[in-house]
Amino acid sequence: MSKGITSKNEDYSQWYNDIVIKADLADHSDVRGCMVIKPYGYSIWEKMQSVLDQKFKDTGHSNAYFPLFIPKSYFSKEASHVEGFATECAVVTHYRLKNDGNGNIVVDETAKLEEELIVRPTSETIIWNTYKGWIQSYRDLPLLINQWANVVRWEMRTRLFLRTAEFLWQEGHTAHSTAQEAIEETERMLDVYADFAENWMALPVVKGKKTPNERFAGALDTYCIEALMQDGKALQAGTSHFLGQNFAKAFLSLIHI
Repeated sequence: MSKGITSKNEDYSQWYNDIVIKADLADHSDVRGCMVIKPYGYSIWEKMQSVLDQKFKDTGHSNAYFPLFIPKSYFSKEASHVEGFATECAVVTHYRLKNDGNGNIVVDETAKLEEELIVRPTSETIIWNTYKGWIQSYRDLPLLINQWANVVRWEMRTRLFLRTAEFLWQEGHTAHSTAQEAIEETERMLDVYADFAENWMALPVVKGKKTPNERFAGALDTYCIEALMQDGKALQAGTSHFLGQNFAKAFLSLIHI
């Protein structure tokens, strides 16, 4: 066994963390729950991103970018969505610091925001609020948008790459004329994820649907790919969600066909 690497049979979780550190992929950060992706690890991410980005474009998607901060009121418009993420949200309440006169930097209590901003845990609310200006009729559909971004979810138990408070990802958000078209898109993108995992990452996966208790907050159905880890547990490796009209009804005004 390599020096400094815990035995897989002794502690599988620690073995994984030791491998990530010893392979020089990432490092722990002084910021709670966050990690530093080191150059070797980031170069792997860049290669993965490049392949996936081309796959998305091959299926008709275009890249865009939406704000990191989301007004708190947006989350109130889709009840099941806010309930699913309420305990994981980082909240910005003030916009200025000041010197307290004793050499300490403190939050300026007079600089409180009129409305708190949520550091995005995911972008459905801000994106669908934007789409109301982009979609005026069926002629604007389908709308196929992808975003490469970072998100923040205030996790209690973190693990390098698998679960951290801040992480890099992509999220596709599409709008369609019919439910059938939306479902076909959901399944198409799940196939893209599965093809990438199996044929580019040599990672066998199982495709299926999440149970009602496990599906994405605000979705009607969540399709997923899951991989089997060496300790016998399944690891969610990608998801594609059928949102129905939940976010469209919450954020879009009546569309005249």
